[in-house]
Amino acid sequence: MCKTKKSTDVIDPPSPRSSRHQRMSKSNASSSYVDPSSSVNFTSYNISTTDTKSSTKSSSKSSSSSRASLVSLKNSLPDNPLIYEFSEIRSATNNFLSKPFSSSSSSSSWRCLIRGKDVIVFQRKLLRPIELPELKHQLSVIGRSHHNSLVKLLGASISGEYVYLVYEFIVGANLAECLRNPRNPNFTVLSTWISRMQIATDLAHGLDYIHHCSGLNSKFIHNHIKSSSIVITEETLTPKICHFGTAELCGETAVTEEENEEEEEEGNESEITTYRRPKRPNVKKIKLEGTRGYIAPEMMENGTMSQKIDVYAFGVLILELISGDEALKFILEKGNRGGGYVRVSLIETARKAVESGTGGIRTWVDRRLMDSFPVEVAEKMVVVGLECVEEDPDKRPGIGRVAGKISKLFLESTRWAESIGKSLDMSVSLAPR
Repeated sequence: MCKTKKSTDVIDPPSPRSSRHQRMSKSNASSSYVDPSSSVNFTSYNISTTDTKSSTKSSSKSSSSSRASLVSLKNSLPDNPLIYEFSEIRSATNNFLSKPFSSSSSSSSWRCLIRGKDVIVFQRKLLRPIELPELKHQLSVIGRSHHNSLVKLLGASISGEYVYLVYEFIVGANLAECLRNPRNPNFTVLSTWISRMQIATDLAHGLDYIHHCSGLNSKFIHNHIKSSSIVITEETLTPKICHFGTAELCGETAVTEEENEEEEEEGNESEITTYRRPKRPNVKKIKLEGTRGYIAPEMMENGTMSQKIDVYAFGVLILELISGDEALKFILEKGNRGGGYVRVSLIETARKAVESGTGGIRTWVDRRLMDSFPVEVAEKMVVVGLECVEEDPDKRPGIGRVAGKISKLFLESTRWAESIGKSLDMSVSLAPR
């Protein structure tokens, strides 16, 4: 009754209170007036109000949490490659006067900061004209590709006849330097068989992703597979393939729609003829890009380009990992007083080792492994490498099949290491010794 009385008391002129209390009391009086027999439970009203507030706060917290989760998710996702202003590239490289990070006959690079990120800028000459809309489209397509074994392309810029490709900077050293330390030829950071098998496995799956899962097309070609284009991270010895998208953006694999339509009409599904050197005068010519020792024979002879040229280069890379030797070198010929040099091909020495049997393979494998490796697995790996470098591209396996074989051999190597008590921990420093 007291609660009801308090409600009816609101009909009298209100005493001075806060406006908030007045609104609450008027609401209760209205309820009492409509139904005098019913009592208004003020306590219940307050509890209900509290519950509503709690619900609102809970909803607010949930919304804030959802927004935070979305922001966190967005930050964790890789950004699509950007179109950089040329002025940004020029400013970051001190008008290209900064010390180059590396330099070759086909490109120069600088390590610098762009938009707060540690990057590598590669300058490469365009082999065909490319307009801004096409560049945007190409970058959007390449941006769909993300793999742990690929160095990420952050963006690009065009100025004149050059394209500037901006890649993330990876702390580590390239595979060539890891295998052949210029300061100490007797030292290699890859001193265990397992470390080299892990690298071969990761690279095989990375290249398989490029060929079949990158989102570009099923005929995508990397065209820059070589030991100097593979970065080995310092902490985990994880290999990462550099220059992803370079061949596409520079026009190395350009082909006209007219040729593609002709091949579709002919029903030709062969990978080998997908990218061939144009013969008609109205078709843009392709300048061949590659490194001696890694270039497939068909590309040298007539410019035929296909995914099989990547398989060929990867085969050379396998042999390089096992032997620790260069793909191609010139050494002083013994007994030649005139100082003549003889060409030594890694493929040729590997074939001779296989022909010599187990003893030949054992002596051919990198001596810095200290004869601590499963000989049978090493023999199988050499065979896989030689299958990849067959003269006839039709006889070379697809990279998917190669990746499957290497994965099985990696498992065999792991079992071998466990059986002899070898540690599988490969965290080391790449610092000069």
